[in-house]
Amino acid sequence: MIESKPSRETDEFAGQVRGMFDRIAGVYDSMNSTMTAGMDRRWRQRAAARTGLAAGGRALDVACGTGDLSLELQGMVGPGGYVVGSDFSERMLELARAKGSARAIQAGAPTFEWGDALQLSYDDASFDAVTVGFGLRNFADLDRGIAEMTRVLRPGGTLVVLEITRPQRAPLSSFFSLWFDRVVPLLGRLTGEGEAYSYLPESVRQFPLPGQLAARLDAAGLERIRWTILAGGIIAIHSGVKRAG
Repeated sequence: MIESKPSRETDEFAGQVRGMFDRIAGVYDSMNSTMTAGMDRRWRQRAAARTGLAAGGRALDVACGTGDLSLELQGMVGPGGYVVGSDFSERMLELARAKGSARAIQAGAPTFEWGDALQLSYDDASFDAVTVGFGLRNFADLDRGIAEMTRVLRPGGTLVVLEITRPQRAPLSSFFSLWFDRVVPLLGRLTGEGEAYSYLPESVRQFPLPGQLAARLDAAGLERIRWTILAGGIIAIHSGVKRAG
């Protein structure tokens, strides 16, 4: 584990984001479905498939939210595998555990537990795959979070990042701006969470573009980095394999 502690600014930002996700937990799934026309489930399936997990594998889903990506991973590793969904929002974890209990009979259930993405409580090289779905742009320290996820990944294991990105070409870039800057905050206000869904487009604007994120994954010790752009340029799935040694 990285020994240095986050700064006061990092702690403050993390606290604000945690409080926001605790507040929106009850509408999180329905808002995701509305904003993506239901395509978010397919994107998570593709992200899970990118891990290459097999039956009996071990996986960590960081910033797991209400657990949908964790459940996709559990379906891949089966009852003989081990999946941990980690998040710092207790309310999100409550909903994730309820989903896991409902599906436990079919393929086992992930273990959902509180965790800080910047100070993961797992030993080095503990997992065959690590994922983060729609959560990396919320990290108070992006490079520190990537370094921690890489640390707990075994050499040869795969890190997968599913995230919103910004289209660079018209006309989709114009539509994206209209949708995220105007429509999404309006939908948020209708749910009583206008502040949270105004934060969403701002967090996307500040997040690295796909090539920039790939460079940061490389710097963290990953190789064979590639990314796939989906939905006409608004979704990116990155993956990289941890270097040996």
